[in-house]
Amino acid sequence: ISKAFKRKYEYNKEAYQILERHYKDSYFNEARKKMAKMPRGAGLIYNPSSSAAGFYVKNVFTLPGVPSILQSMMSFVEQLIIGGEKVYSVTVQVHLPESKIGKDLGKLQKKFKDLSLGSYPFFQSGKIGTALVVRGYSEKRIQECKIILEKILKKIKKS
Repeated sequence: ISKAFKRKYEYNKEAYQILERHYKDSYFNEARKKMAKMPRGAGLIYNPSSSAAGFYVKNVFTLPGVPSILQSMMSFVEQLIIGGEKVYSVTVQVHLPESKIGKDLGKLQKKFKDLSLGSYPFFQSGKIGTALVVRGYSEKRIQECKIILEKILKKIKKS
């Protein structure tokens, strides 16, 4: 993360002090000290379950992998997350292989450049299929695309 943001990887003074206070009666060894290392200027994510803080740099959050500890830190993280524009999506599942619909899907994507079209093959109950997902910021545009997509799929099934 430090490399990605071109920041020095160093001990965070506040995180170090929190750990130092926590381990005052036991040995504050190098492994424990490492828990205070993070990119320069990172914000702390306080940890009410243990003394090891998480951190964030811009929109990247680094948290522990232990579910109960992670959960105890989420109320603080939620305050930091800034919501963006809502993304809408619709999924159409069809029992056709991706290879049969790829060309038409490409043409449809050119018509709806403001939307994201994805195809995800699946194998279910002995049948091959594809889940087609349309995503974007306009519900109206997604519905317009879905109607055309369903017509295309109907035509392909008949051929």
